[in-house]
Amino acid sequence: MHFDLPQLIKSLGYFGVWGIIFAESGLLIGFFLPGDSLLFTAGFVASQNLLNIWVLIIGAFICAVLGDNVGYTTGHKFGRRLFQKEDSWLFHKKHLVKTQKFYQQHGKKTIVLARFVPIVRTFAPIVAGLGAMHYRTFMFYNLIGGLFWTFGITILGFFLGKSLPAEQLDKYLLPIIGLIIVVSLLPSIAHLIQESRANRH
Repeated sequence: MHFDLPQLIKSLGYFGVWGIIFAESGLLIGFFLPGDSLLFTAGFVASQNLLNIWVLIIGAFICAVLGDNVGYTTGHKFGRRLFQKEDSWLFHKKHLVKTQKFYQQHGKKTIVLARFVPIVRTFAPIVAGLGAMHYRTFMFYNLIGGLFWTFGITILGFFLGKSLPAEQLDKYLLPIIGLIIVVSLLPSIAHLIQESRANRH
């Protein structure tokens, strides 16, 4: 079976890509969405002139920043209630607790670093709002993190697409996306291993 990923991105269009970035950045239900691989693939598709790279990136950046703002507001207004909320298939308290530990370890840098860590990036702005982080401080790091994440990963996909011969695009695209997914999950896996070892001792 041939999976035409570029065609899927093309059918989603700008608003589909932007909507997923917004949801992953700011909505509790967005933690399972593929932000890193989506941005990379969208950049790759843009290299084939199916999307405009600058429209794509600027829109993704705006949606990432707005999404984090929604997350911050959610944490600020409803944060304490989230810790009392029962687990469901969409919400697991452990993600919130894990992000809080990540936040305590890395401080304000979490808003930037979390952009590159799945699950943590969805819950980091919520924890920032919950911890009453000053909004201007949050927004400063939010802009920096959103800029590095959206521009960096999308441009990487774009230039890689431009550097590969057209006949080899399908051959390399899926393995590269798979590698991005694995690399992006490594911090979470390492954290789980550390927790497991700590619990044993």
